Formats: sequence, structure tokens, C-alpha cells
Amino acid sequence: VQLQASGGGLVQTGGSLRLSCAASGSIFGINAMGWYRQAPGKQRELVAIITSGDITNYADSVKGRFTISRDNAKNTVYLQMNGLKPEDTAVYYCRVVVRSLNAYWGQGTQVTVSS
Repeated sequence: VQLQASGGGLVQTGGSLRLSCAASGSIFGINAMGWYRQAPGKQRELVAIITSGDITNYADSVKGRFTISRDNAKNTVYLQMNGLKPEDTAVYYCRVVVRSLNAYWGQGTQVTVSS
């Protein structure tokens, strides 16, 4: 299973970005899909997750600003990020858990929010 993430970039405070992560390969069903981020000098943290039943969960720091969604036909997960803040600056990673419960990580995409 390979994950290809895209959509990162440089944006000013208050701006928006949309991340995408497409899964390909021997996929026989996907359970949860999620986004994590890691800022310099910090541990990787959960940003948002969506289950196969479209149940979502968000980190408190992004609630009301970020929206996670998925397109099952395309094996793709999205993260719409609005109202971006400098503290959102990090490398964002997608993670997919397939039916066998194996988990896979994407390569990461840089998000930089300037003040």
C-alpha cells in the first residue's frame, strides 16, 4: 500500500489549505484514515481521524477550523484547513488503517503558516 500526500504549502495567518492523501496498491478495504502532524522539536500528534462509518474526531486545537473527509471510491482522505495559525506549522502525515489492521504512513507534506 502506498500513500501519496499533497496540498501543503506556505500560507498567511487566517488562510486555508486543503491536503489530500490517496492510497494505492493492494487495498482490500480501508478502516480509519487520518492526519497527523509533527512540528520541529515536538512529537507527532493526531490532527483528525475518520472511520469507515464516517465518524470523525479532532484534536482540540483544530476543532471548528479543520474538516476531515474521505472519498471511498478514490481511497482518498482530505483535510480542509481554514483559519490557519502559525502554530499549525508542521509536517502533515496521512495514515491509513486497512481491513487487516495494518497501518501505513504517507511521506508527509509541509504546511507553513506565516504571521
